[in-house]
Amino acid sequence: MFPTSKIKLIAYLGIAFSAISLFVHLFIANSSAGGPYKVHVDDLYPVQRSRHRRLWGPVNSLETLHPIANASPREKQPAPIGDNGFIYAKIYGGFEKIQSSISDLVAVSKLLNATLVIPEIQSSLRSKGISTKFKSFSYIYDEDNFISALTKDVVIVKTLPNNLKEARKKTKFPTFSTKGAESLNFYLGRVLPKLKESKAIGLIVSQGGCLQPILPPTMVEYQRLRCRVAFHALQFRSEVRALGKRIVGRLRAFGKPYLAYHPGLMRETLAYHGCAEIFQDIHTELIQHSRKDMIKKGILKEDLNVDSFSRKRNGSCPLFPEEVGLILRAMGYPLDTIIYLAGSETFGGQRILIPLRALYPNLLDRTSLCTDKEREAVVGPESPLPSDIPYPLPSRSPDELLKEWRQAGPRPRPLPPPPARPFYPHEKQGWYGWIAESEMEPTPSLKDLRSTAHQLLWDAVDYYVSVEADAFFPGFNNDAGRWVDFAGLVMGHRLYQTPSTFTYRPDRKALAELFGNITDNLYHPPRNWTFHLRSHLNKSLSTDGLITEAQISKSKSFLSHPLPECSCTTPNPSLAQYKGLEECPDSMVGDLALVSTRLNSQSEDEDADLPEDDLEVDPDPEGDSNRGSDQDEEMDPDD
Repeated sequence: MFPTSKIKLIAYLGIAFSAISLFVHLFIANSSAGGPYKVHVDDLYPVQRSRHRRLWGPVNSLETLHPIANASPREKQPAPIGDNGFIYAKIYGGFEKIQSSISDLVAVSKLLNATLVIPEIQSSLRSKGISTKFKSFSYIYDEDNFISALTKDVVIVKTLPNNLKEARKKTKFPTFSTKGAESLNFYLGRVLPKLKESKAIGLIVSQGGCLQPILPPTMVEYQRLRCRVAFHALQFRSEVRALGKRIVGRLRAFGKPYLAYHPGLMRETLAYHGCAEIFQDIHTELIQHSRKDMIKKGILKEDLNVDSFSRKRNGSCPLFPEEVGLILRAMGYPLDTIIYLAGSETFGGQRILIPLRALYPNLLDRTSLCTDKEREAVVGPESPLPSDIPYPLPSRSPDELLKEWRQAGPRPRPLPPPPARPFYPHEKQGWYGWIAESEMEPTPSLKDLRSTAHQLLWDAVDYYVSVEADAFFPGFNNDAGRWVDFAGLVMGHRLYQTPSTFTYRPDRKALAELFGNITDNLYHPPRNWTFHLRSHLNKSLSTDGLITEAQISKSKSFLSHPLPECSCTTPNPSLAQYKGLEECPDSMVGDLALVSTRLNSQSEDEDADLPEDDLEVDPDPEGDSNRGSDQDEEMDPDD
């Protein structure tokens, strides 16, 4: 029956439209559902196939650099004996500290003519219930490849002999706790006599290294040994490599290059450099808590409260994601640029990445490029963790409840207060909880220890993807503190393996000045803020950037800048100012020429397939300045 009232008619129409809208939404949701790892082109900002040379390289002045660490003539050296004794070691810390420490341990073993027992990685050993398939060193790396790749350098065994195992359990061997980068005199004067006497010693490495980064020029082979360890012998186990290759393949499936970005926003780093006040609320309290703990332990000898904004202007704090987004836009990276977010820890979580994601919607990470099942294959089978929920109160029978009621006393009785709600462990994790109740951080739970072990694997995967990237931008590197940083290791590996690819080496102090003076030269377009920013970052890609990087970072970590010891060059005038760089031997020149010809032909083929607009190169800055002189005079506000 057709409704006669207008109100009823409107109500019926509203219900009908609501039902239609619900069915449409359900249909769209059902048709767009897909696997959690499959990033379709429709899910991203429209991607155009392009490869501007000024955005993706190569850097012409660095194309003549080639790795030489694994090609050095080791056949002439005597075979390693390792008869002075055994060195076993425990390594503490995250992925970057482990990678650097192992390289130093191999060099120390060669220096002392000792046999190295495969180091123990404590971050994986402390975690209970992780996969029994992988343990300690093999949790990240391929043990067999590590031993075979260094056969001509150092004797490496998987375990101590049985008689020495028993003596180690009874702590009969001397143990040395290294304090960062120890000198050669420490090992030759203190450690070597004890090693010869007891035939075995232990080393505890917790500062990301145990040998001084810079060695005398006569020990260049030891530096090349470090490169062989880090860039050749330390291969990730097959499951980690497979996931890294899969992610790289999915990133390149869009038909264009990708940029890897590591924010460097880690709580430990922020606390050490006094960057707490840049954040807000509970984030500031967490950073200050870590800083206070460092001061108590003697790691840091500064005041608890410092001016974080002056530290930021000084370049001591990481670049924020929104600053990196503005930098990339100023450099000319288009809106559809694919950016891979590297690193297992980003302090502040996804909220701090919102501005960067607004500037570059195609911001991806490993969770959006692979399924849970693929990540579980890397972790391996694990035993379940005990539940965080406490045991329920024992149930009582009706007779027991009645007896309790009769013994409760005369009526009327006030109702008892409700029992206090228990706080579950999961409620004390994250940004709230324990910090409001205690000055001491709670002991890590089993879940925390397992998460720490998993972070090693995710950092290894991100390391692989970052090294293979077409461009890399660090949010924080050149750490002036006492730790090796993740971005520095990636930059060193890229400098060794593919030196001509785009690896930005920004000076955070110079960038802070640019962000602080954004209105300077506002009326002089050829010399505006964008021009200064591009000039600075383009210079960081070239030989000038390498020289500056060597002065800043090499004294802290050799692997972050393995030049000139681990590379050679064919004749190149632009690299003449870099001192100590050797020319490649004649035996390598012919092979390098063939490889270079093949790469150039591939590059020409790629460029031939691109539209004309994609082959444009920025005009000469000097030419811009000369052509714009008349315009500058017209726009000068003083006229």
